[in-house]
Amino acid sequence: MTTTQEKPQKRRLASLDALRGMDMFWILGGEKIFASLFILTGWTGWQVAHGQTLHSNWHGFTFYDLIFPLFIFLAGVAMGLSPKRIDHLPFSERRVFYAKALKRLFLLAGFGVLYNHGWGTGIPFNLDEIRYASVLGRIAVAWFICAMLVWHTSLRTQIITAVSLLLGYWILLCFIPVPGGQAGQLTMAGTWNAWVDQHLLPGISYQNRATDPEGLLSNIPAVVNALMGVFAGRLIAKANELGEWKTVGYLFAAGLVSLACGWAWNLIFPVNKDLWTSSFVLVTVGWSLLFLASFYAVVDLLNTQKYFYPFVIIGANSIIIYLASSLVKWEYIAQSVFGGVISAGSESWQPILSVIALLTVQLLVLHWLYKRKILISV
Repeated sequence: MTTTQEKPQKRRLASLDALRGMDMFWILGGEKIFASLFILTGWTGWQVAHGQTLHSNWHGFTFYDLIFPLFIFLAGVAMGLSPKRIDHLPFSERRVFYAKALKRLFLLAGFGVLYNHGWGTGIPFNLDEIRYASVLGRIAVAWFICAMLVWHTSLRTQIITAVSLLLGYWILLCFIPVPGGQAGQLTMAGTWNAWVDQHLLPGISYQNRATDPEGLLSNIPAVVNALMGVFAGRLIAKANELGEWKTVGYLFAAGLVSLACGWAWNLIFPVNKDLWTSSFVLVTVGWSLLFLASFYAVVDLLNTQKYFYPFVIIGANSIIIYLASSLVKWEYIAQSVFGGVISAGSESWQPILSVIALLTVQLLVLHWLYKRKILISV
């Protein structure tokens, strides 16, 4: 982990931090807003909105399902803004890149294990009782494989790889029989994902499910989320040549096409977050592109960064605040600081005041870090 306190030579893409921050905002407590507003107002529209802050039970899609793949996509965008080939360099020079990539891979995977066992429980002493699969672990794997492709292959090869991974994953899950089972049985215990997790995934799975939502096999299609981010980043990097607003149009059009293809594929290969199906990849990439186009246009081209400041400071230190959401009892801190204000409100006001207090204490810490140019990254 490194701490950057010097002003970077190249200006950060403000929309990237803002969009990453918007994504992380819901994990930090934003998902509680709609439920508390329903308690306050009784309007059923808030209840409908709250339903979008819950994950799908199995097949299907909610906007909360987008948070994780959007983060992977944005990691790819950051890489695509300055893609570089290193395969022409002698190994002595490439070794530095490999060392940094491996360090990031293992650090994120390790932090993922730490996050899994936060909230006061601690990592079990028994290695067989540890949950190794994690959100940060998947981000690490997808980023690492994507980096290897960007560093060693052409754009054409990367596109072919992305298409091949989606088609190959579809063929595996739908047409190749699972040992002792059958092909195309997309149930919690009947897929290749469940078989791989039960036979190859060490430790325990999430809630002891047959299929871990961050299991081994579904890392494969997640690489495509990162690769599509790289393609989007490369496009933005050429915005001065293509035209900035034309670039927004390209991103927006690509998002609509990806959404259309994803929902069309859903008819035969259901959109499913836990399995990370190929149709799920296309749907999440579609929404990721639409959000990126919107944020790039509004935040960077219209220069409205100051209005997105809360999102920017979250995005600038996204990994550390995500990890802290498991290791720090923010609710206790918020109650300690704002408990009197919360208690002074009526019963219907207290839930929304609690959410505001929770977000405020985290934003104050992030503001302090940002103002001192302390950007913690892995």
